[in-house]
Amino acid sequence: MNYIIALVALVFVVLTGIVIARLQGVIKSIKKTDSEEAEPSGNKVNGAMFIVVLVLGAIAIAWSYMHAREYFLPEASSIHGRRTDDLFWFSMGILTIPFIAVNFLIFFFSWKYQHKKDHRASFYPDNHKLELIWTIVPAVVMALLVFTGWKAWSDITSEPPRDAEVIEITGKQFNWIVRYGGVNDNKLGNYNYKLIDAQNEVGIDLSDENSFDDFQNPTEMHIPVGRPVLLKIRARDVLHSVFIPHMRVKMDAVPGMPTKFWFVPDKTTKDMQAELNDPNFKYEIACTEVCGQGHFSMKINLVVEDEASYKKWCSEQSTFLQTYPEYLAKVPDNLKAKAMKGLPAETAAPADSSATASAGVSAGSSIR
Repeated sequence: MNYIIALVALVFVVLTGIVIARLQGVIKSIKKTDSEEAEPSGNKVNGAMFIVVLVLGAIAIAWSYMHAREYFLPEASSIHGRRTDDLFWFSMGILTIPFIAVNFLIFFFSWKYQHKKDHRASFYPDNHKLELIWTIVPAVVMALLVFTGWKAWSDITSEPPRDAEVIEITGKQFNWIVRYGGVNDNKLGNYNYKLIDAQNEVGIDLSDENSFDDFQNPTEMHIPVGRPVLLKIRARDVLHSVFIPHMRVKMDAVPGMPTKFWFVPDKTTKDMQAELNDPNFKYEIACTEVCGQGHFSMKINLVVEDEASYKKWCSEQSTFLQTYPEYLAKVPDNLKAKAMKGLPAETAAPADSSATASAGVSAGSSIR
């Protein structure tokens, strides 16, 4: 450790000596009289290099943009997504104009006003008109950009339309769990993190009758085209982030703090396959928050289909209780009959017998 400290101290001493030597050279150059002034070595070459860098830089930036265009995402597949893209390109246009102007002037002035023996700079101690211009104009532009962005953001995080399809997506290391409100009422049942176990991965609360027809899918998400979709987003362990690039949907999944995002998809998976001439195209939901070693694999497919196909797919899914009938034991007695309505007869029979026996015992007790 002492050797390291000594080495660092030596480096600092050497650097200090170099800085002092440079300062002495600067002081000597300042003390020179006008008659002693000479054009710095390589002055014209350095000045010309500013123009060379300006031209080559402009060419490189233009080439980079043209080359990268083929990797850009296609037109957004949702209504708000196209609005988001319009805002993005509007902001890029507004910011690119001063970027080009300022950088051009920096390089051009560095060449034009390079050192000349008899040239003296002009100084403006103050200029109120210029100060007003470069203060007010950027302030107005920034206010415009902030307001338009805030308006778009507030719209997609506001209350969704009444006919929105409600879907819950929960992130956990390292996969997504999608839960639907069933085909009867489009209402998700309550959840409680204390109820999470190996099968009940999102903590479905079976004391809420809205959860009886809920069903889950850990492999893909289906949504209807042309109808609002409300994503209720949760995280079970660490930070995750729901990202559907083609829909321009992105929202963090935060443990203990549910978030939401609603959007209207208007291109089915088949529409995009035809548009891109790619029969293998699939929408994808990815995680864009590094959440551990398996982060790279945290993604599922998104299927966008017409209303009839979506309803048919939903009707073919097994509810949570149908998949795990043993969880009937966790349903309150007064709701067991309602919970067993959608279950197979062989599953409902034992529960019915148990309920009947309980009722008989209760009746006998009341007679006595």
